[in-house]
Amino acid sequence: MVGFSSYMPNWLEALLGEKDFFSPCTVHETGKKNEKNIFCLDCCLSLCPQCSYHHHHHRFLQIRRYMYHDVVRVAEFEKLINCSSVQSYITNSHKVIFLNERSQTSNFRTANSCRYCDRSLPDQYIYCCISCKVKELMRCGVGIARELRECDFMPIDEGQFTSDSILELPEVSCCSSGGGNTVSLHNKAVLVPTGMEASSRRKKGIPVRAPLF
Repeated sequence: MVGFSSYMPNWLEALLGEKDFFSPCTVHETGKKNEKNIFCLDCCLSLCPQCSYHHHHHRFLQIRRYMYHDVVRVAEFEKLINCSSVQSYITNSHKVIFLNERSQTSNFRTANSCRYCDRSLPDQYIYCCISCKVKELMRCGVGIARELRECDFMPIDEGQFTSDSILELPEVSCCSSGGGNTVSLHNKAVLVPTGMEASSRRKKGIPVRAPLF
């Protein structure tokens, strides 16, 4: 794969180079939930939920999609590699990060940007996605050995194969400020107060007096 070196785990190179996520599984074309949204770390293959049953005791990573781009949950992926310097977002109540670069269609610029692709970022981040982090560390000759983490057990159960593999909530960048949460909506910083929740109020009816006899 262009931009990567052989001095990295096979699973990571295969994951970042995979272009087949969310395509229908050719083995289970007529089955339900047959999109390939699981990555087997041991076989370096994208799988559908039904195929995963044949990979007993293997490590799995569920891939999700937001705005036609592949993302993973930080809570799951940080078991494999340090994600602290990669820009994260909150969607469906979970932090997620993008696997690969995205096209830059906005002219909005900030003082801080991704060290590899120059994409605008909040101040506390260095990279916009995992791919940029890996490429930059390889380009600088640092390597990623210090960023990797050992994880021998990453199961995935049927309860996780839900419709939220396609994320539809607004993109929210995870960064905080004293007065609330600073979020990034379409590359623009917005301050959202904490504890702000939508509440439904029931309209009171007109009281009816009992008839007099």
